[in-house]
Amino acid sequence: SFYTRRCITEDPSWSLVTVPHLTELCIQHIIHNFEKNPILNYLLPEHQRKVVDRLSTSLPLAVTANIVSHEDYWKRCCIERWQVCDVSNYGDSWKRMFFERHLENILKFFTPSTTDPKEVLELIPLCKGYVRKLEIDQFLPPVRVDEKEESDDLDDTEEDANFSEAYTHHYNLKDLITALPHLEELHLTYGVKSCGMNFEWSLFNFTEQDCFNLAAAVKMCHNLKVFKLTRSKVDDDKIKLLARNLLDHPCLLELDLSHNLIRDSGAQALGKLISHSRLKTLNLCNNQIRHLGAQALAQGLAESSTLISLNLRLNFVEDKGGEAIGHALLTNASLKSLHLGSNNLSVPTAAVFSQVLAQNTTLTSINFSCNHLGLDGGKQLLEGLANNKTLTKLDLRHTEVEQETDFLIHQIVWANREAARLGSLQQPTTEPL
Repeated sequence: SFYTRRCITEDPSWSLVTVPHLTELCIQHIIHNFEKNPILNYLLPEHQRKVVDRLSTSLPLAVTANIVSHEDYWKRCCIERWQVCDVSNYGDSWKRMFFERHLENILKFFTPSTTDPKEVLELIPLCKGYVRKLEIDQFLPPVRVDEKEESDDLDDTEEDANFSEAYTHHYNLKDLITALPHLEELHLTYGVKSCGMNFEWSLFNFTEQDCFNLAAAVKMCHNLKVFKLTRSKVDDDKIKLLARNLLDHPCLLELDLSHNLIRDSGAQALGKLISHSRLKTLNLCNNQIRHLGAQALAQGLAESSTLISLNLRLNFVEDKGGEAIGHALLTNASLKSLHLGSNNLSVPTAAVFSQVLAQNTTLTSINFSCNHLGLDGGKQLLEGLANNKTLTKLDLRHTEVEQETDFLIHQIVWANREAARLGSLQQPTTEPL
């Protein structure tokens, strides 16, 4: 006590409060040496919290990935790294967000022949417990050796045509995605987002080898539920290969192939897929499918009992294709949503769908926008709707339907929608929360 009195006398700023507790000193030591000795799980919960709150977000993932489970730490990692962080897109898990986005980032900037594949493979043991969805909106081709000096006499198109396809193969996802046991969604685009002045068509090649690798990988992803391959110049040969590998897939529910180059023979392969899989949603928006392809898809619909949504917007199915799909829906009892916008449809298709609306009790939404149904087509649809109680959405924008007809159709559809809404309010939900 004499020593304490002497300190207080000699140094007015000295206080017992400034002497840290032994616990605090230990916590500081643990934090300082965490990379060499991460003993987090041996501490009491309240001490774990203190350590995690002060851990650096720049620690190697090999140290933190399988030891730090506290969401607050991964929240800090995300917010420090990315400006926009909507955790609701990641099952409300900050740790899942971090590892999905970190892995996506590495894949988006992976340059074959330059980047070491170990960069990706070393992440697998760290992230495999958390990655459920991957959205990769670009794949870089290998760095091209400048051959301009040798080919000054060639124009750009000849040069691109002569550019060896071997130089444009992208990263093979197989080893990665087959090692992620919880992967349920895969969204891919083969191309370069921001090529600026260095634009070349070869930057947007989805090669045969790419397709072969991807088909084999997706086939082995047994828990995959959603597969999107968009804006990647996928043509008939490539979609046939992919469809063959997806036949009898145990889990696949949604397939999005929008904004590609799929024609009739590719659509025929997809028609077979519809009837030999558990697919619920198929999006073929903005392809090059004509009436033969639509007829094949219609045959798949006639045999399918699982497909709920089909999107054929921005194709060329015309009336032969539209009528075939309509005839399939006279027997199909699963499809709820159909989009046939911008397909050059007219009165014959509307006539068949008049029968569909009179008989089908499953369809809830049809989109005919940007077609030429005309006055007669509108009247046909109105007749079919006379006793329909299930359709709750019918889009007839830019279809040249008479205004009065459109108004009467809208009244029927609106009444069905209100009845469905009131019915859902009265029925107690039986689905598990």
